[in-house]
Amino acid sequence: MRARKKSWAEREISINETLVNDPQNYKNRWREYFDNDRPLYVELGCGKGRFITESAMSDPEINFIGVEREKQVLISGMRRARELGVKNIGFVLADACDLPSFFGENEIKRLYLNFCDPWPNRKKWAKRRLTHVNFLKLYWPLLDGRIFFKTDNLELFEFTLEQFAANNWVAENIERDLHGGGRPSPGLMTEYEEKFFNAGVPVMYCEAYKNTAL
Repeated sequence: MRARKKSWAEREISINETLVNDPQNYKNRWREYFDNDRPLYVELGCGKGRFITESAMSDPEINFIGVEREKQVLISGMRRARELGVKNIGFVLADACDLPSFFGENEIKRLYLNFCDPWPNRKKWAKRRLTHVNFLKLYWPLLDGRIFFKTDNLELFEFTLEQFAANNWVAENIERDLHGGGRPSPGLMTEYEEKFFNAGVPVMYCEAYKNTAL
């Protein structure tokens, strides 16, 4: 379901400097956008921007990019970052398939996939999952580091581990109940994660990196 249109959306777009216009112009040149050569962390499907904004605030020595395809959702993240005065962050309105258009080879140090759509029920929908082999092939040349993955969907989690194993990615730090026994998250929580934690719903987690030794 699409987010409702916000009456303040167009004004926010006009005054907000965190929206990256023409991101393709910064392919292989994100250091120019941020005016430094610090590592680049990207969250794909950043939603309302809580996770990536708080991450940027907590680690000013890293540059962060939030990618989101739903305009009415992304605007909330942009406003959050602007109101908090976060400088080491940018937002891109785009689909996951567009990543190679504005990120170059080995330009991304971390890629966060937090609670992405599991696309359940229909087998043919599996290719839409952000951990399907088609997307893993897309990430491969862009990433010089790790994928950080979280979900509350067991089917998606097991599917993701299978996709990593079958496509030369090494998965580690695998947790099928990240907050088991009431454990807090090792790092910042997303909005979804906090809801699941409070409700006692298991959150699954893993990291993955490219196996280049083959």
